[in-house]
Amino acid sequence: MSLLRLTFLRCVAAVITLPALAFAEESIAIVGDSTVCDYAPERPDRGWGQFIAEHFRPGTVAVTNLAKAGRSTRTFIKEGLWEKALAAKPAYVLIQFGHNDSHAPDKPESTDAATTYKDFLRRYIDDSRAISATPILITPVARRTFAADGTLEDTLQPYADAMKEVAKEKTVSVIDLHASSKQLVTQLGPEKSAAMANKKGDTTHFNEQGARTMADLLIKDLPTAAPSLKELLITP
Repeated sequence: MSLLRLTFLRCVAAVITLPALAFAEESIAIVGDSTVCDYAPERPDRGWGQFIAEHFRPGTVAVTNLAKAGRSTRTFIKEGLWEKALAAKPAYVLIQFGHNDSHAPDKPESTDAATTYKDFLRRYIDDSRAISATPILITPVARRTFAADGTLEDTLQPYADAMKEVAKEKTVSVIDLHASSKQLVTQLGPEKSAAMANKKGDTTHFNEQGARTMADLLIKDLPTAAPSLKELLITP
């Protein structure tokens, strides 16, 4: 084979290979509860996980939202949903639980912020690392429940604090979505924050406006939590 022909073939191979490298996707799995999960188009509910993918440049990130309504750190594992998430072999795992963990102690989904909640979070972290995935903890979004005097009633702070403690202990990135959403909801007040609700009187779940707002808050802090994803964002 002549040197000229060999050079030509190498150039062709390079042209064929480069696009494949340019469009290689990162994979992100999301696990969580009803404030995170996907909903059918005909429903008014939306979770912030539904709007994460659109913040990335096309063809760079594949997002799989495995969050499910009503689940806690305990029941997501018990029902085999966590096993399914691990089987997807994601490069990153976004983990938000707390709303259902905070239910009354006699409920099967309940966990204690100081003990069992932390234990389950440690398992999510260890299991993620066992498949070479990068876990990113996300504190639970704030409920929009106000007292009669207009102050925000915060029942999820113990879970947000516990998650941050585990993140420090295990050297894991954490996005404090509880803090950023709490600040926003407090600024908006009862009437304006109600515009984010999926239905009148619901102070936990979101319509599209609310879910997109939560996704925006998360994406704002994502480059700090996962610097390697920054260049893939449309607006880093």
